[in-house]
Amino acid sequence: MKRLLVIALTLALLAAVAAPALSDDLTIVFVPKLSGNAFFESANDGAQAYAEKIGFTVKYDGNPEASVANQVAIINNAINQGVDGICVSSVDATGLDDVMREAKAAGLAVTTWDSDVAGDARTVMVSQGTPDQLGTMLVDMLAESLKNRGKDPEKDAIKYVWHYSQATVADQNSWNVAGEAYVKEKYPNWVNVKPDNYYSEQDAEKAISIGESILSAYPDLDGIICNDSTALPGQCQAAQNLGKTKADISITGFAAPNSIKDYCRAGVLERWGLWDCQIQGALGCYLAYYLASGNTIKVGDQIDVPDIGTVEVMPNTVLDPNAYTAEDSGVVLLPERAVFTIDNMDNYNF
Repeated sequence: MKRLLVIALTLALLAAVAAPALSDDLTIVFVPKLSGNAFFESANDGAQAYAEKIGFTVKYDGNPEASVANQVAIINNAINQGVDGICVSSVDATGLDDVMREAKAAGLAVTTWDSDVAGDARTVMVSQGTPDQLGTMLVDMLAESLKNRGKDPEKDAIKYVWHYSQATVADQNSWNVAGEAYVKEKYPNWVNVKPDNYYSEQDAEKAISIGESILSAYPDLDGIICNDSTALPGQCQAAQNLGKTKADISITGFAAPNSIKDYCRAGVLERWGLWDCQIQGALGCYLAYYLASGNTIKVGDQIDVPDIGTVEVMPNTVLDPNAYTAEDSGVVLLPERAVFTIDNMDNYNF
């Protein structure tokens, strides 16, 4: 009996040692690519609600204009204020690397979400999925929409284009590259009529004007893939402005459901997709908080995140085979993604 008691006490002590330390009164600055966009505002809603429940503070700090200069200013301000950590969606694949390294050197916990920086400029990235997962998803959503309006995606010479923010945004560009590789493999008859793509720089008005120019330049276009949450509503509005519906052209992409539902009800598009950006925002901020509390993260770790579940820290190479590799820099993937249609879109409120 005494031996069992000793074992029980030892196990309890080990469990206490293994449990992560979590501090009170820590502040994480949550940085979107731009403020005012439905995707980023929804992610902030999720982060704020989660932080309140867990017991730390999230300060949402963005700018309505998506630019490297604006994000650098926000991160420098966070460093100067002496906050405990930052969680950033980068507008550029390399433009924030130096200031993020400065934040790490200043003792801030540094994470990214949605769009990444160099692996040595942050500790962990919370990604919506691998390039292959998301590139394939975008192409499959377009193929299904084409099929439902009488096209044969596997046999017809489908003309399509990509419309998104800019080629320097790491995540969107990686989905484009993976999607193009998937098209070549599965749909060799498809023709990308604008291989250098259309970009609207995450500007809502420009997304509409670029969208209209696409439709005017290619009146026989079959499909448009908008792998950006500003480009997709802009492209839908452009189609609506020109009197086009899902019977005329298939438009798809990634955006928060609430920003697209009205276009779906109006028959402008049939399907689009995303992931739970509220969970992504919450998880990105929590991991910054976890690090700021004095915990460490290494590749291969499994972290129990309250009310979200167990996540695994994977190597950066799951997003890019040429990525930075080090034990203390990794990626956490969200478990699932969702396709929205008229039948299920009202099940989602973000």
